[in-house]
Amino acid sequence: MLIETELTPNPATIKFLPGRAVMENGTRDFAAPEEAEASPLAEALFGLGDVTGVFFGREFISVTAAPGTDWSSLKPDVLAILLDHFSANMPLFKPAAAGFAVPSADADYPLDDPEDADIVVQIKELIETRIRPAVANDGGDIVYRGFQKGIVFLQMQGACAGCPSSSATLKNGIEQLLKHYVPEVVEVRAA
Repeated sequence: MLIETELTPNPATIKFLPGRAVMENGTRDFAAPEEAEASPLAEALFGLGDVTGVFFGREFISVTAAPGTDWSSLKPDVLAILLDHFSANMPLFKPAAAGFAVPSADADYPLDDPEDADIVVQIKELIETRIRPAVANDGGDIVYRGFQKGIVFLQMQGACAGCPSSSATLKNGIEQLLKHYVPEVVEVRAA
């Protein structure tokens, strides 16, 4: 089995492509070791000590290293864990967590106004068809969290969450695209 790697715009994160589906539906972001209890693979990666984030995409896994970590020494260990996991056809999640995908919006996020339903549909469609594929190419994902008074709230995940260019991506890329196609959008904010 060959696992390809790709650099991401986030220098702390590398994207690993096992050549097969990782997630059938949705994505899963593990931002801390405590969150990894649902997945033996995520637990093993965090167990290396220098890993601060693991993200499962449709066909890739992004791994984020702690500041100051030398990827040349960490990468072989990550590859070994991934090779062992996928070669043995081990489950991605423990049985109790198997149905988990993207967490639902928390109460901290604004609720959509029912009067904005058509606008929200347009925003979500643009995210799904134009934005999400581009963000996935960079080893991450983007999650819609709400639309309120012209402001779209989005959450960056995976390689994109801690990327130095994520604010530029939100403002110069995503915000401009949404404003162009949905005139009611006046701003995009990170949730």
